[in-house]
Amino acid sequence: MSPGADPPLPARLPEQLERATVRALAHEAACSEFELVCLSITEQHAGGVKVDNTRLSDIDVSGSRLESLRLIDDVLECCNLANIQARRSVATRVRIEACRMTGVGLTEATLQDVTVRDCRVDLASFSHSRLQRVSFESCMLIETDFLECQLESVRFERCDLSRADFRGARMQRCELCRNNLTDLQGIANLKGAAMEWPDIVEMAGAFARTIGIGVLDENPE
Repeated sequence: MSPGADPPLPARLPEQLERATVRALAHEAACSEFELVCLSITEQHAGGVKVDNTRLSDIDVSGSRLESLRLIDDVLECCNLANIQARRSVATRVRIEACRMTGVGLTEATLQDVTVRDCRVDLASFSHSRLQRVSFESCMLIETDFLECQLESVRFERCDLSRADFRGARMQRCELCRNNLTDLQGIANLKGAAMEWPDIVEMAGAFARTIGIGVLDENPE
């Protein structure tokens, strides 16, 4: 049996954080060691924004273009991140919980030690990204694509991955546990992942079709 996925490292937040407010995001803006709560700064256009050692709660930044965003040692809770386009971004030791991430574009990104829990991440894109020690727990990932992704120690647990796309993905020490894999694309690219036996049995037909195995009629006339 191959070794399982390594768990993500937790965010390292200071015990005390100063409450702050933000009205807009500028290019190369930096936010460090703050707590941001109940803010609406939608449709921002800023590159190179850095947020570190910060807790964000009930923040709405939906529809923003934040290329090369950097998140380090952050916690995001109950935030609206829908339709954010954050190409070539970096997230390190980040926890994202109960957030809306519908349509988020994290293409060519690097995610390391990231936990995504109880989030809606449908219609999203992680194409051509590298994910290392990333955990998706109880998330909706319907029609989300991981095209040409490099996934190492990535765990999907109790997620809805129906119609998700893994074509061209490369997996190493990944785990899929108790997920909905209906109409998943790129089944052959699950090579390198481990699954629980009941999940393997449930997917037997799809696996057989992928490698071209036919089904014999048990009661031929």
